[in-house]
Amino acid sequence: MTDTPPLSTTPGLVDRAKAILLKPKEEWAIIDREPASIGGIFVGYAVILAAITPVCQFIGGQIFGFGAFGFSYRPSLVGSLASAIAQYVFSLIGLFVLAFIINFLAPKFGGQQDKVKAFKVAAYAATAGWLSGVFALVPALSVLGLLGLYSLYLLYLGLPALMKAPQDKAMPYTVVTIIAAAVLFIIAGAVAAPIGKIFAPAAPGGSLQGEMTIPGVGKVDLDKLEAAGKQMEQAARDMEDATKPGAAPVAMAPAQLQALLPASIGRFQRTEIESAGMSGGSRASARYTAGDDDMQVEVVDMAAMGAIAGIGAAFQVQQSKETATGYERTQTIDGRLVNEEWDNESRHGKFATTIGNRFMVSASGTVGGIDELKAAVNAVGPDKLAAMAK
Repeated sequence: MTDTPPLSTTPGLVDRAKAILLKPKEEWAIIDREPASIGGIFVGYAVILAAITPVCQFIGGQIFGFGAFGFSYRPSLVGSLASAIAQYVFSLIGLFVLAFIINFLAPKFGGQQDKVKAFKVAAYAATAGWLSGVFALVPALSVLGLLGLYSLYLLYLGLPALMKAPQDKAMPYTVVTIIAAAVLFIIAGAVAAPIGKIFAPAAPGGSLQGEMTIPGVGKVDLDKLEAAGKQMEQAARDMEDATKPGAAPVAMAPAQLQALLPASIGRFQRTEIESAGMSGGSRASARYTAGDDDMQVEVVDMAAMGAIAGIGAAFQVQQSKETATGYERTQTIDGRLVNEEWDNESRHGKFATTIGNRFMVSASGTVGGIDELKAAVNAVGPDKLAAMAK
């Protein structure tokens, strides 16, 4: 390894994160030639970005809570802080484990072992997974954390570039890396959520087929992985263009979103309504009651961030879980990412969907059945929102 050049030759954190998302192939070539140390990457990059998800979840949970109005829930400050710290620590430990696995497997797939380069791959491939944590700021958008799957594509590109594995071995190398990491984490008894975030770094390939199940995420259609990765590259560029002065799509005024929430939905009557705006986005929510039943309906305008809202659908992610009393599932329907949860015992559920790669509409609460929540979302006017998103 050559002598380390002046620090000025190394891209800053923001520039590096931006480049690995917008032009990954070119950036991996630069990273490959760039002198670095494990400690330098860890302190100057990983430690900072890995904090995004736990910090955003902590802030989102304390400010917005989960639910709203009469049935809102805000976890305790101490409990939230402890959870955030645990997730942060596990994600950093997971980074070293992932780097170890990448280095260990390299010769098995025709590559070359190099601890520093293995850590480079693990850390920089995790960028998308870490940055997707910003959606945790608004609980209604948490399902968009699936966009961290772009890290699968980054890992796939990084393995042959840095570990020198043949291109035809890149896909199996990536898949085996994920599986090995999953098994190791399960054996270690690590928490599933942080694992899911670290596993967001993993794989596409020239001709991918079949499905792969990722802990905490669900099934990923490998046939769609490379195409989705390329779509994410383009979407990231679109988002960058959209955020330039004078080009950013203007989020709807909170009052406009509020006007979309009807005075009544079926047997439910609106009893409370609120709205708020923030830089680059806005939201409105209302509480509806019918006897002892109530539900919250929320509309969020993601504005410029909507440029990447369709990537989860592009990856054809499917997640399904069933219990004795209910189910949870995430799927893609007509190009929309749809999240559905229901429990028969408590009669509590949630239905949420993205619209036009810009809006998110959700309904949650205690109702007669999931169909009432779906009807609530439809009452907001998905077709109208889709037209506004164009």
